[in-house]
Amino acid sequence: MRPKLLQHGRLPPALESRLAQAYDVHPLWAETDPQDFLAERGGEFTALTTSAISGVSEALMVALPSLGVISSLGVGLDKIDLEAARKRGIAVGYTPDGLNDCVADTAFALLMDVARRISAGDRFVRKGEWPNRPFPLSTRVSGKRIGLVGMGRIGRVIARRGTGFDMSVRYHSRRPVTDVPYQYLASLVELAEWADFLVIATAGGPETEHLVNAGVLDALGQKGYLINIARGTVVDDAALIDALQSGRIAGAGLDVFANEPHVPEALFGLDNVVLLPHVASATEETRQAMGELFLENLASFFSSGRPKASALD
Repeated sequence: MRPKLLQHGRLPPALESRLAQAYDVHPLWAETDPQDFLAERGGEFTALTTSAISGVSEALMVALPSLGVISSLGVGLDKIDLEAARKRGIAVGYTPDGLNDCVADTAFALLMDVARRISAGDRFVRKGEWPNRPFPLSTRVSGKRIGLVGMGRIGRVIARRGTGFDMSVRYHSRRPVTDVPYQYLASLVELAEWADFLVIATAGGPETEHLVNAGVLDALGQKGYLINIARGTVVDDAALIDALQSGRIAGAGLDVFANEPHVPEALFGLDNVVLLPHVASATEETRQAMGELFLENLASFFSSGRPKASALD
């Protein structure tokens, strides 16, 4: 018999099709009353699929007493209760590494866009304003200082991108990283004071909520830019909006928001911010690689008792 798998949240159609070929899949998202369904049939399922966006709560784990493995599509783990999984002996697989390059590319796309005013220039031309006045000067990127909040898998790739632009690189994280050549700063405020571009590449969750606050933004200063490709919760939205509106920072490039897909409307009218709909990893190549690892995590668990990429290591 094929393992019984509960699908929490939609997945790409091709991935759902491949899941259905290997497992007895039931879509929890299609149930009109999920709680009643779980109360009646929750004990049937040994596997659960989810994503970094949907996550898994402890309550859902409790409702699945036979659950042995969770396979999540994505690198973010802030919406998965890892301690609850560890306590209940549930393996958790996720899909790191395959998205590092594309997320780093997006970070630099946002950095280049907001500094050189690419999207603003596009709007300027489309509105027919070019014949009437020259477009304002923008900011050079090459040779500037890039400060990274986080030096994990993605942070390291962004740092390499920065060196390709002859940028100086420093970083802040919970503790120094021993195998990188970049200078570590124990104070995030000190990093923001030093940086021309402050790029957030840290994990989300309670530990980093509003890590970038009014004090950090004030330290970044009137000529500094904030780039966020991590999690929206890392930034205090109210403080960021105020800093952008008042000119206390030069601009921001944002791919993530605290209450996605809802974006603060106060950002819509600002010309010094570039907004993306959480698409840093949304390339065909990256999603293909993530999907393969997502499936491999399940197959590895059922063959060896351990996902290929475990989030509990």
